Amino acid sequence: MLRLVNVLAVVALVGSAVYAYSIKYQTILRAEQIAKMKHEVKAERDAIAVLRAEWSFLTRPERVQELSARYLDLQQLAVGQIVTAQSLPERGARVDSIGRKLDALGLSGPTTTPSSAAAPTTPKGTGR
Repeated sequence: MLRLVNVLAVVALVGSAVYAYSIKYQTILRAEQIAKMKHEVKAERDAIAVLRAEWSFLTRPERVQELSARYLDLQQLAVGQIVTAQSLPERGARVDSIGRKLDALGLSGPTTTPSSAAAPTTPKGTGR
């Protein structure tokens, strides 16, 4: 009996050692994954900073002014071009082409649904 207890104690000791080492290696693996993810986040933040710097470089007012003068051929605003909101033409009526097609086919009328009296009834239980 004493040998059986000793064998069980040794097996329990070996099992707990294997469990402890597996947890240790899982922890090391997770720590490496976290470090890798932090490096990736830093790289992405650096890339975003570069893109923001490039955007601010490309949208400099003097650069945009030069490009607009070169390619858009804009003219100075004349006083006759300024109008009030009341002088603008009215917006046209909205066209519902699908509704017109449904009307032409005669499908725009109200639909009828089956009444509850026409629905089949199921037999009630005996209530045992």
